[in-house]
Amino acid sequence: MVMHAIEVVDNRLVWQPTDKPSPGFGEVLIKVSATAVNRADLAQVAGGYPPPPGASNILGLECSGTVVEVGSQVGSFEVGDEVCALLSGGGYAEYVNVPAGQVLRKPDRLSLIEAAALPEVFATAYLNIFMEANASIGESVLIHSGASGVGTAAIQLCKAFGNPCFVTVGFDAKVRACQKLGATAGCNRRVEDFEARVLEWTGDMGVDVILDPVGGRYLASNLRCLAVDGRLVVIGLMGGADATLPLGRMMVKRQRVIGSTLRARSIEAKSAVMSQLFERVWPRIEAGDVNAIVDHTIPLADAQQAHDLIRTDQTIGKVVLVAE
Repeated sequence: MVMHAIEVVDNRLVWQPTDKPSPGFGEVLIKVSATAVNRADLAQVAGGYPPPPGASNILGLECSGTVVEVGSQVGSFEVGDEVCALLSGGGYAEYVNVPAGQVLRKPDRLSLIEAAALPEVFATAYLNIFMEANASIGESVLIHSGASGVGTAAIQLCKAFGNPCFVTVGFDAKVRACQKLGATAGCNRRVEDFEARVLEWTGDMGVDVILDPVGGRYLASNLRCLAVDGRLVVIGLMGGADATLPLGRMMVKRQRVIGSTLRARSIEAKSAVMSQLFERVWPRIEAGDVNAIVDHTIPLADAQQAHDLIRTDQTIGKVVLVAE
């Protein structure tokens, strides 16, 4: 059987025929209604973020759609269920296989387009702030790239779970958008010294948790912004992979630096994150306290346009690709 999917041809995204997958043991086959663009997709196109062994080479780390086939030993879903899913790859396609543990029923309040903007960013934000860094009620959080998909998810989770947060962004309008979502304060990193602003915001105490997709270029400033017993979680390397680590400062302040990725984790680990989302976050989505933040919708066949848009750094939240 044949389907259409986005393939990378000479560093361009092309909609073309490819083999349609079939669900294996413990998997469901989803007819994709929508998927969403993540920075990891752009990195994969550039050759810097290959899929883990056994994962689809097709781009796309999340999707929404309808279950059309169920593999053996799957009792949690039936054909016809509307769902969204966390993927290791394969979302930029008409159909995708997913381990059942990485699939959640679509929140009733949201459309399938909105649901496509949930899995990757909310799993990333929740995993790293509340599981890796173990943020407790009242602890403060610094969120870099606060207007990104992960950033907008993280802001809403911090507000929902009682964690004041400070965001860094690239434009004044994004500061205002993040505060509207629930950020306590923020700054435009292009014109302000975020380190000074964060320390001012915390009365020179520093923040308890930092969520950082930048990496090397921010390491020294991040550690100076981090409180005693603070945790820095590095989830990306947009600012480089290398930096000097000031071990003395870390020891005196009992700071921890945690490196974290989601994509390469085991099915069991990703399923555990999704279970936590269903238990703790999905009810807040249904109640309207947490929302999918969709900046643009673009036809899936025009994925190149979506990648070009992400590169402008003008978006707030997610760019969603809609299957037609």
